[in-house]
Amino acid sequence: MSETRRRGIAERLRDGTVLGAEGYVFELERRGYIKAGPYVPEVVLDFPGAVTELHREFLRAGADVMVALTYYAHREKLRVIGREADLEAMNRQAVRIARAAAREGDALVAGNVCNTWAYDPDDASTAAAVRAMYAEQLGWAAEEGIDFVISETNDYLGEALIALEVKACRILADQGATIVGLNCDRGPQSMLSLIRAVRDAVDGPVAAQPVPYRTDADFPTMQSLKSATVERIFPLAMEPFGCTRFEMAGFARAAQDLGVSYIGICCGGGPHHVRAMAEALGRQVPASKYSPSMELHPMFRDGITAKDSTFLDAWNARL
Repeated sequence: MSETRRRGIAERLRDGTVLGAEGYVFELERRGYIKAGPYVPEVVLDFPGAVTELHREFLRAGADVMVALTYYAHREKLRVIGREADLEAMNRQAVRIARAAAREGDALVAGNVCNTWAYDPDDASTAAAVRAMYAEQLGWAAEEGIDFVISETNDYLGEALIALEVKACRILADQGATIVGLNCDRGPQSMLSLIRAVRDAVDGPVAAQPVPYRTDADFPTMQSLKSATVERIFPLAMEPFGCTRFEMAGFARAAQDLGVSYIGICCGGGPHHVRAMAEALGRQVPASKYSPSMELHPMFRDGITAKDSTFLDAWNARL
């Protein structure tokens, strides 16, 4: 599909549900390309092929948006790891990689800015610093060619109270945001109630992108999860709390039923989650060719032969 005929984000939202996929830094950390702690996407310059492959996997799984990997690729973070000189190159390269992957399907390219850890609501001077960081990142992204911008994981304008979160979304919508909603931190269960309130508060499209972890009323965020055996769960010992593909598929259906039109997944998400969510929304995507067919597995299919049964009995006896 040519660039001139590609439908924009607003048109796609009018036509139906848009499926997003993020959490690149968590997945690439698991694969050994990003350092946990700073989580700066050095991989964009150091191993661009790894970023391209992950984009492709999300695209095949049904993602409608390729998000440029510029999360934490801002001046404040790069200064911490001594790579501030790579700031422009990293941001431009991230958009180029996302654009190339998007052209392999019918996906949009999103620029990305995030929390800076430099903002202090009690210090007016920090607002100017943050504004300057966002301006340079988005300037480079616009020059490289993006379809829209995702600003995410912003701690201020409300994370402490549900009422403040809802008000924050209404303010953003009133200021002209195409989509407002919630992403990251909360898993499906603890995000749905907030999303319901956001959906009731705004007139335009709403987004919901939880992390694939089992958070609940007692432990509402992935950072608050606790274990009796591990001192610190977040961010390196999250596996026991991970959602299955079926749980994420259930979330996708529940969010759609609430009227959420931008449904996705954030930190910890993998292509298998995205594919399950896409199929739960009624889609057949390229990766659906390899969706599970457990009726073909010898342990689960009907009419297992006596030979198969003998083998399985012997194997089970060893366990």
